[in-house]
Amino acid sequence: MTEAIVRSAAEHDLPELLNLYRHLHPHDSQLEAATAERVWSTLLTSGFTTVIVAQAGELLVSSCTLAIVPNLSRGGRSYAVIENVVTHADYRRLGLGQRVLAHALDLAWQADCYKALLATGSKQETTLRFYEGAGFHRGGKTYFEVRRPWRAAL
Repeated sequence: MTEAIVRSAAEHDLPELLNLYRHLHPHDSQLEAATAERVWSTLLTSGFTTVIVAQAGELLVSSCTLAIVPNLSRGGRSYAVIENVVTHADYRRLGLGQRVLAHALDLAWQADCYKALLATGSKQETTLRFYEGAGFHRGGKTYFEVRRPWRAAL
């Protein structure tokens, strides 16, 4: 396993995280700096989200975003949503993605979440087995998605 530190992201991690996200959505256009900084500040200060990173040397090599959602059912216990799971292409199959997911789940359980959700658009069996190896189960609930229709700026 590659030596890496798994930790919560900090303000100075934004440029490296944006570079890492190129491995998640390589065809996305680059985010404008002002937008990235505004969103990053919101992520770091919301109290509901934690961006978890694995750092090898100076490079961020794996990450996921954890949102802990307050809830009025299930005895008032929150639930967790994990998104934006990514590992740098040169660092895959080294256990780093598993480590950031394990850290996310640890934080969710410490917050007394009753469940953690993770969705993937991938149909690749290797990706699905990766999530199963991290403790997630296929076929529990059926999830649906709707995306906002694209509209030109007014």
